Amino acid sequence: MKIIAVIPARYEASRFPGKLMQLLGDKTVISTTYRNVISTGLFDEVFVATDSEIIFDEIARIGGKAVMTGTHETGSDRIAEAVQNINCDIVVNVQGDEPFLKLEPLTQLINVFKYDVEHRISLASLKIKLSEKEDVENPNNVKVITDLNGFAMYFSRSVIPYSRDESYATEYFKHIGVYAFRKSALLKFASLPMSPLESAEKIECIRYLEHGMKIKMIETDFVGVGIDVPEDLEKAKLILEAQRKGL
Repeated sequence: MKIIAVIPARYEASRFPGKLMQLLGDKTVISTTYRNVISTGLFDEVFVATDSEIIFDEIARIGGKAVMTGTHETGSDRIAEAVQNINCDIVVNVQGDEPFLKLEPLTQLINVFKYDVEHRISLASLKIKLSEKEDVENPNNVKVITDLNGFAMYFSRSVIPYSRDESYATEYFKHIGVYAFRKSALLKFASLPMSPLESAEKIECIRYLEHGMKIKMIETDFVGVGIDVPEDLEKAKLILEAQRKGL
């Protein structure tokens, strides 16, 4: 089973344009993410998928592999274009603005497919428990509910499930946008039109569900640093400095 990682990387970002080319220490954010993905040792190959010549040239400069793509609405669509001519079985999507990775959750995602001998699972992703009311109600946090076997039933920016009985200790989970796909499921996704619920929620995972594909959710306690705004970059710099000092 050949396993590759693809990092979708867009230069323009509404809240922080050019964020992937910002310096984190003495390296850019995208080059830091790329090197960290390689250092896990989990993947046969690692690629950056981008529509930006600036990012393409940056990865080429450090001796990495990059694929130019067209413009896409979702990261999954971008990755699907990038891998269509690459020989592989499993594709892991690592976000370009998440420079600090943890080996364990990535390994857990890959293991989903190693044990899925009947090929029933189309993709796997991560979830983390939310404990603060503010986080549960924040529409920027995509929530996920699963069945008793850990398969996703629905994703929403709204509060799900709705706790009608306040005395019941309802659990809430945030979806973390790290995915592992079967290549066949990824290519099928890209061939399908955007679904009505996906259009309403702006959550690409819903397209898989609406077309009957199974998503296995893995619970993790890993809290990364997604660089969405300039303040996040400053947090990432503090983490990098702490790592260098061995703290």
